[in-house]
Amino acid sequence: MENLHQQEFEEIYQKNISRAGSTELLDWLRKTDFFTAPASTKFHFACEFGLVQHSLSVYHVMREKHFEEGVDSEESFALCALLHDICKAQFYKISTRNVKNEKTGQWERQPYYTIEDAFPYGHGEKSVFLIERFLRLKTSEAMAIRWHMGGFDDSAKGGSFAISQAYEKYPLAVKLHLSDLESTYLREKGTSSVTHRT
Repeated sequence: MENLHQQEFEEIYQKNISRAGSTELLDWLRKTDFFTAPASTKFHFACEFGLVQHSLSVYHVMREKHFEEGVDSEESFALCALLHDICKAQFYKISTRNVKNEKTGQWERQPYYTIEDAFPYGHGEKSVFLIERFLRLKTSEAMAIRWHMGGFDDSAKGGSFAISQAYEKYPLAVKLHLSDLESTYLREKGTSSVTHRT
């Protein structure tokens, strides 16, 4: 069943993204768990529909705070914000564990999200790879999505010069990273427990 977050996502996507292959990419997303998956296992939006909520949140922050008329592209903003975490489709699984109920003292089985990465290709680079199976990204878009994690990206640790060069050359990459940070740490009020439809 389509949810309200999916409806909003698709409206923004279809209004702003018209590049060849965009329809096929959206069709593929509908066949995955992208619109029902969490955004994380225990941090921001660790709940059903969390991934699409996070994607929308990043888009709104990026559009509100960083869009410059005559400089930025509506299509690039929508592509980068809505699809930066496409790598998380088909990435999380629901498992269960025993948790002690503090009120009753009884052990109870509780659901939680775990990671099952069938295609361990990295984070930002995996999103770029998946998007480009359907449509061509501009260099600035690919750089923005690839480096949206900033210093949290494993390959940026240890002093990689690539990330600083990407941010210096491509303002879009800086704008996406800042929007992802603000959305994740300041705006999102996710839950750390699995909330799932029955």
